[in-house]
Amino acid sequence: MTGDLLLALDQGTTSTRAIAFDAALTPIATAQEELPQHFPAPGWVEHEPEDIWQGSLATLRGALAGAGGDPRRLAGIGITNQRETTLLWDRATGRCLHRAIVWQDRRTAEHCARLRAEGAEPLLTERTGLLADPYFSATKLAWLLDHVPGARAAAERGSLAFGTVDCFVIWRLTGGRVHATDATNAARTMLFDIRRGDWDDELLRLFRIPRSVLPEVRDCAAEFGVTEAAHMGAAVPIRGVAGDQQAATVGQGCFQPGMVKSTYGTGCFALLNTGETPVASHARLLTTIAYQLGGRRTYALEGAIFVAGAAVQWLRDGLGIIATAAEAGELAAKADPAQEVTLVPAFTGLGAPHWDAAARAAIFGLTRGAGRAELCRAALESVSFQTRDLIDAMRADWPGEAGTVLRVDGGMVASDWTMQFLADLLGAPVDRPVVRETTALGAAYLAGLQAGLCPAPGASGATHWRLERRFVPAMARQEAARRHAIWQDAVERTLTR
Repeated sequence: MTGDLLLALDQGTTSTRAIAFDAALTPIATAQEELPQHFPAPGWVEHEPEDIWQGSLATLRGALAGAGGDPRRLAGIGITNQRETTLLWDRATGRCLHRAIVWQDRRTAEHCARLRAEGAEPLLTERTGLLADPYFSATKLAWLLDHVPGARAAAERGSLAFGTVDCFVIWRLTGGRVHATDATNAARTMLFDIRRGDWDDELLRLFRIPRSVLPEVRDCAAEFGVTEAAHMGAAVPIRGVAGDQQAATVGQGCFQPGMVKSTYGTGCFALLNTGETPVASHARLLTTIAYQLGGRRTYALEGAIFVAGAAVQWLRDGLGIIATAAEAGELAAKADPAQEVTLVPAFTGLGAPHWDAAARAAIFGLTRGAGRAELCRAALESVSFQTRDLIDAMRADWPGEAGTVLRVDGGMVASDWTMQFLADLLGAPVDRPVVRETTALGAAYLAGLQAGLCPAPGASGATHWRLERRFVPAMARQEAARRHAIWQDAVERTLTR
């Protein structure tokens, strides 16, 4: 008998969560654990691989228990993950040789600068749609091979396996029987030709990476093996995989060219569906794979903001001026409008469209009248300002109507104040869905598609998306333009190149 439940694992940067969905893709049970961060040097960000694994297993079991606890009811598991985060492990033992190097990590900035200086970036962009930036996996993997004693020799013997978080979790869940990833995660490594749909030998030579360490690349909805029975109480098929932003694109039902979504978690990521043709960006956006189904790739333009919710975490954990994230929106609404404080949250550099790894955070416009409320407002506004920059870049690159309506998801969208300011600044409607955990929803949909529980993408495939509230612009366009100009001036003062 085919199961009637779907289980989604959303392994993120600061937490791991699993959500059980019924066949109609309604969430019925959730489990979540925080994921500790490690900062061994300025600009370095790491995770313990065992924390990732144990949190993944615990939350999968917790969500299943909340849904009744019977693994035989599961039609499949969908996995979505923080992208670009890089792990390297021993094939014989499954043990990692080093902590995971997180996507935010900037330790390979000099390597990327050398690539640009040597003229390698045009090749990288042509093949992968990406830029020579520490954000992506290739220089992280090269760093591990060069800095972990014995790693390069072991890799060349075929003893090691590389993977992003999805790949590592699949390896562990299947007891090492499956070393595979999906096309969306492969597309973020800077090693994958997104037009041919295969690892690129020229890029592997450029980064000195043996092909033997690489996983097999499959569709987003595909068979990724079955879990060992001991993990879930029975062998459960893994049937859907996508990087977190691509999973959110699927969860938001952005199946038609021109549709755009923005996810607000630790960072912020906006994706515009461009259909079956990859669009080269003239505004330093990324060209990437939105999803791959039945061997056919759908592409997207993507803008990445490194710091969104992380700015609120900084207010809470770094400055200690709020006790909970929800306080930020409450205080922002009370801020003195005469105090025009601007925060450029370049704590780990600036992402699209600037791509300045050396930029650092700065605050402008402080007066003695500025306090907690004004800092909270500046932090929340910075997310909207950065989103406006991304949408403007997309409008410049895309010949269609990009960003006519923005679909939003992630933790920050719970703030009505923030979403209204976003709509005001964009001059476009902002749609917040009923199910805000659309990353997990997308992973569940992909697993359900493979299991035959969910309809194929298209008009019918978007029925899992339901509108909760639409925020419409209320600010005068002249005022929005004035506020945005202040932001742009602050960014220019922050840039290092």
